[in-house]
Amino acid sequence: MSNLPTNMKAVPDMKKLLTWTVLCIGGLAMIMPLIFMFITSLKVGEEVYTLSFWPDEPTLENYIYLFENSNFLIWFFNSFVVAIVTTISVLFFDSLVGYTLCKFEFKGKKLVFVAILSTLLIPTEMLVIPWYLMVKDFGWLDTYWGIMFPGMISGFGVFLMKQFFETVPDDYIHAARIDGLNEFQIWWKVAMPMVGPALSALAIFTFLGNWTAFLWPMIVSNDPELYTVPVGLASFSGEFNTDWELIMAGASVATIPTLIVFILLQKYIVRGVVMSGLKG
Repeated sequence: MSNLPTNMKAVPDMKKLLTWTVLCIGGLAMIMPLIFMFITSLKVGEEVYTLSFWPDEPTLENYIYLFENSNFLIWFFNSFVVAIVTTISVLFFDSLVGYTLCKFEFKGKKLVFVAILSTLLIPTEMLVIPWYLMVKDFGWLDTYWGIMFPGMISGFGVFLMKQFFETVPDDYIHAARIDGLNEFQIWWKVAMPMVGPALSALAIFTFLGNWTAFLWPMIVSNDPELYTVPVGLASFSGEFNTDWELIMAGASVATIPTLIVFILLQKYIVRGVVMSGLKG
């Protein structure tokens, strides 16, 4: 009987060890493509196609060529502008619509919400032609507005923000009205500060989605000066040859902003998703 407490303690320790082992293996599997991408960016010529993990003579020649002999900095700037502007737009409009659907009563409210959610069921590929025709009619081809147009507001963001605004007590809203604040001031000064985790999570999803977008920017922009990073890197792939070392070098640099955003706001991702009710 004297060994019972020790045995009982060993069981949780084994579970903890097994959990950490599985997590480490999963984490290693997740970061291996990033490691391979970076190592490949240090190779040159035919060495890219060899099975060697580490290059015989690592070099930064690909990065030098990328910055000196291509429009990579312009592509990087374009991606940054598109991702930042669309993120700000989504945070503003999605939170405004979500607050309206949550805190106001009007005819057709449920129908509007269902219509917004139904947009999540439509594949992006089916919307490309209508988007293109609209952008063409607006005269936005080969412009920043044309690239950003589809991502300025999202159905997912409206749903996420509405779920979060449900957690804001109505007493705060009523008290703000009694104090003389108008509805916009109530949304901005009272409700918005209380849904910070949702805003952070939505900012991450939106920024990453627009930073890595490829299909729509490729269709709507024919001017190399307006290419985003994914579209620009695709130009290194030709009919008879693909400069994988340059693509990997560009992709390595392109991951830096996404890593920074994730590191700064990662604690809000799980909290934002859980509190929004997406688990159930």
